[in-house]
This record gives sequence, structure tokens and C-alpha cells, in this order.
Amino acid sequence: MSEELSKELAGADWRKAKASGANNGNCLEVAPLSGGRVGIRDTEAPDQAPYVVRDSVWAAFIDGAKKGEFDF
Repeated sequence: MSEELSKELAGADWRKAKASGANNGNCLEVAPLSGGRVGIRDTEAPDQAPYVVRDSVWAAFIDGAKKGEFDF
């Protein structure tokens, strides 16, 4: 991971779903990044390196989630 990306992730505006409640666990967090990228991390392990995906990957995931494609 580049130093520039590391700095951006350290100052990122991480968000989690309201449904996750105040327990600070059992959740994923996302953060908008430069160039349309999105950071994704586990709330229970914020010190681990997050995934960073391109905007097109994020858009495809959100579209699929809204359509129920990932429902178990």
C-alpha cells in the first residue's frame, strides 16, 4: 500500500450502518476515497488493512445487494 493511500485511509470518514447499533462490532465500515474508490474494513479490526475497491466495483456490489443477489 502506498504511503499516500495509507495517509488517506488514516484520515478517512468511516461509516457503518445504523442497524449495527452502538456495540461497535459485527459490522463493516466504508469510507469514500479519492478517485471514486471506497475503503471497506471490519469494525472489530480497524487496525487491519482495509480493502480498497474502484468505484465501478463498489457500484456493482451495491446494485447486487439492492437486488438481493447476496442474500443467503
